[in-house]
Amino acid sequence: MSTDAFIPYAPLNVLKPVAADVWLVDGPEIRFRFFAGLKLPFPTRMTIVRLPDGGLWVHSPTEPVEALIDSVRALGPVRCLVAPSSIHYWWVPDWKARFPDAEVYAVDNLERWAKREFPPHHKLGDAAPVVWAGAIDQVVVAGGVVTEAEFFHRSSRTLILTDLIENFEPARVHSRFLRGLLRMAGIADPNGKTPIDMQLSFFRQRKAVRAAAERMIAWTPERVIMAHGRWYDRNAVAELRRAFRWVL
Repeated sequence: MSTDAFIPYAPLNVLKPVAADVWLVDGPEIRFRFFAGLKLPFPTRMTIVRLPDGGLWVHSPTEPVEALIDSVRALGPVRCLVAPSSIHYWWVPDWKARFPDAEVYAVDNLERWAKREFPPHHKLGDAAPVVWAGAIDQVVVAGGVVTEAEFFHRSSRTLILTDLIENFEPARVHSRFLRGLLRMAGIADPNGKTPIDMQLSFFRQRKAVRAAAERMIAWTPERVIMAHGRWYDRNAVAELRRAFRWVL
């Protein structure tokens, strides 16, 4: 019998086409240490974009099981490994070991927060690095606790987030207690948004978060992929306006 807290987005560890040159991978559930030793369950999700030169841009890598690695190799050479936040970084060193020619990109000060050795990397800012400039736009939301980089794949009009919006489906949650906790945090589908604790951590940076939200809306994405929960395959701009009401 499964001990997972969530009904998974099966099949796991499999490339799922989203749009032209965009795939996502739903990975296994993990337990994240929250506070006072409390560990909360989270499903995991990775996004892969094929760049114009054929190289692959890998966002928030999930557990590198061998069948998945083989499928990714078949897509093309891994060019970029992206740790998009000070939380979403854990499997990057393992992917770097399998793809040593890939360049690693991470948010500022990740080495201070990382709980494992992290490879040398380029710092992510609001300007896209040369390797994906013109194909993927980005904006960094820096907070007192969490810093997160958001990305927009131009040709597919796909916005790629991690935790700035979470949207857990209650019907996929086994525990009544956890369902209640997700609703209290404001991250239960269909009203997913920035978790309340993260909103509080951005209190002094609300103007910067508002500017980032406005920039994401101005990109007019068609879809939004998030790391946790049901992602938005349509009505992206309306969902962004709703989810960011706390700063807009």
